[in-house]
Amino acid sequence: MKHRASAMPKIVQAREEFRMEGALRIVAVADTHGRPHPALDARLAELAPARILHAGDVGDLGVLSDLEKHAPVTAVRGNIDGPVLPDQVIVDVRSAGGVLLRILLTHIAVYGPKLRADVARTARSEDASLVVCGHSHVPFAAHEKGITVFNPGSVGPRRFSLPIVLGVIDVSETGVAVRHVDCETGLPWKP
Repeated sequence: MKHRASAMPKIVQAREEFRMEGALRIVAVADTHGRPHPALDARLAELAPARILHAGDVGDLGVLSDLEKHAPVTAVRGNIDGPVLPDQVIVDVRSAGGVLLRILLTHIAVYGPKLRADVARTARSEDASLVVCGHSHVPFAAHEKGITVFNPGSVGPRRFSLPIVLGVIDVSETGVAVRHVDCETGLPWKP
């Protein structure tokens, strides 16, 4: 089936920045599909993030309102979401000394275990050192050609035998660390 160019959705890229004082904790979630796990509120309360990133497939915009009870939320459109959310957001984390971390938040960023060429080009052109994505429901963290790729996994309905996990990004003046937390138990999760 052919689509007219005017009927195709436009790629929308947004920008956001926030300042940090001392250390900063960001929680990354994805693929809620309108039904986040019931334990997500408890995990967010325990982690006390300063920001929350949602890497798409929100499913119901009410999910974002619920997340905002814990911290300001930045979200992108997943393949099940309507056009109200941007496809990509460039997030700058700033300190008094300038940009500490630039994040490219997008829904689909990998093909298998590899960063897609178009996403890598965007990350490099924007000087983003971290790509946060969703879509596969598979939690992982990898470093590829100077770019860290972080999929927090899914906190929505279980898919196959995949875990229900979320991601934590800890930023300080000395570096950035990413990790996964089991949403059901609150314990660290490792593949």
